[in-house]
Amino acid sequence: MRQVALTVNGMRHELELEPRELLVYVLRDRLKLTGTNVGCDTSSCGACTVLVDGESVKSCTVLGVQADGAEITTIEGLAANGSLHPVQQAFHDHHALQCGYCTPGMVMAAVSLIEHGEATSEAAIREGLEGNLCRCTGYHNIVAAVQDAAGAMGRAR
Repeated sequence: MRQVALTVNGMRHELELEPRELLVYVLRDRLKLTGTNVGCDTSSCGACTVLVDGESVKSCTVLGVQADGAEITTIEGLAANGSLHPVQQAFHDHHALQCGYCTPGMVMAAVSLIEHGEATSEAAIREGLEGNLCRCTGYHNIVAAVQDAAGAMGRAR
């Protein structure tokens, strides 16, 4: 067992973790943040995407002990003061979801894409989100939502 300290959605947590414990399970099982979904456990789908120190990361590829000292944001940490994050609002407005299973990871990947100034065109958004799979929507509404959110956040070029 190894002692780690994580800041998740602004709250510090000190945990004793098995060295082989994946971050996705630390978030879901230890911290009860079940918005981060487990889709494939092989990094193929992106349903488990979270932000680690501001970078989009598939949490099924990171050991919990590797996140020691990191600041992590999950889907639960985006909304503030009862208001949806602009990306969440855009996904709602554009109906950029169907079954919703991929949505938390897709939203987190979109936040990272926008915040890094990479949501510059439809092609750039599609390329930036290609590691996140949606089996329902065909991506059209997702791309429109990201474009809208990028504009709302002043990050479109």
